[in-house]
Amino acid sequence: MDSEDSDKVQIGENKFVSKSILLSQLSTYNLYYKGEALQLRHREEEGELIIEGLLNVFWGVQRPIRLQMQDEKEAGRPRPSLTSLSSETDIDTYNEAATTDDQSKDFGDGEKEEEEADEEQQEPTHSDRLARARSDVGGRRISGRRLGIRRLKRHRCSFNGHFYNHKTAVFTPKFGSVTNVRVNSCMTTTQVMRVLLNKFKIENSPDEFSLYIVHTSGERHQLKPNDHPLALRVLKGPCEQVSKMFLMETDQVEEVTHDVAQYIKFELPVLQSFIAKLQEEEEREMQKVKKRYADIRRIIKKYMQNLAD
Repeated sequence: MDSEDSDKVQIGENKFVSKSILLSQLSTYNLYYKGEALQLRHREEEGELIIEGLLNVFWGVQRPIRLQMQDEKEAGRPRPSLTSLSSETDIDTYNEAATTDDQSKDFGDGEKEEEEADEEQQEPTHSDRLARARSDVGGRRISGRRLGIRRLKRHRCSFNGHFYNHKTAVFTPKFGSVTNVRVNSCMTTTQVMRVLLNKFKIENSPDEFSLYIVHTSGERHQLKPNDHPLALRVLKGPCEQVSKMFLMETDQVEEVTHDVAQYIKFELPVLQSFIAKLQEEEEREMQKVKKRYADIRRIIKKYMQNLAD
């Protein structure tokens, strides 16, 4: 019995799969992503197979989600200033810019002085002006705009290239855009979602979301809280042209079974004919049920009449 249990890998609540099947699928998965970061590693601990690596999750939320106003690491960090940029390269840049500006100004002042004094004083030499300009730089405040330097702002403007409004702390991910999280095959759906929400510091409750496996056919299945998303992703295969794992709101999305998914890809006239056929079939089934219960009532009433007699 123990040997049979050791050959099984749990992929959900009361759901198991053979270890050999999972390893075979993992080999195909890694071959598909050969040389890429999405390749998965595996190991065994006390006879338990553990797969770990990056899991792609696609954004499928329909409402904006809330983020923290400021990162915890940035809360106590001082704002940058020009005085903190004290590398030799920056100082040389400041000196060159200030020197050029002061040289032109001092040259104009020298000409005015010569005209007022009727050329009593000679024009200062280039070395004198350069020395005076360098001495003035230390006591003069140099603006960032003058030097083409912009002050750094600590507002996060985007995540994965999507707009983030730092004033309202609202994040609006584009539907179908992808992110990834590092997880292992022992982590449940709830744990994977917590890792994803913590990665982007999302303040919404994890209970608002769920993971869904969405097929290109339109079939959509919600993962149960105790399912193991990474193991299920490996079993579904690596190709995201066939199926993807989405993060969606639980109250905004319905599951779509295979029977329904095979119809929703058709054009409107075809779908209308399907609905008409379904209504006809429904009517026939209703008539059968009504006839069945009518026969039962008739038999019971007949028996009751016989008892009364």
